[in-house]
Amino acid sequence: MTAESKTKDTHRIELRNRSGAVIECRGDEPIYDACLREGHQLPIACAYGGCITCAARLIEGKVRQPGGTALNKRQSQAGYILLCVAQPKTDCLLEVGVESHDDLYQNPFASPSRKR
Repeated sequence: MTAESKTKDTHRIELRNRSGAVIECRGDEPIYDACLREGHQLPIACAYGGCITCAARLIEGKVRQPGGTALNKRQSQAGYILLCVAQPKTDCLLEVGVESHDDLYQNPFASPSRKR
């Protein structure tokens, strides 16, 4: 993104587990769209917040997620966001892709006493 096109409503998004790649994302744009525009193809399925294929872990920053309904309370408290609908409110540090999904899923049949 050029200096001329950067506005005050543009935020710096760092992808920690993509060698610290940095993208610029408008505040009214889904983070996934900005990643794709800047050459970072990430997992996606529904593109409207109804599944968790594009989930990422928000390490730092704040986002709004209009229409993002797929995350449950536990997942949200663990810091997960849906990149297809998440729009940055601040600069953000993210872990993206399936390698960020360590705590996203819980096996309902696993013994609670068995921790990794």
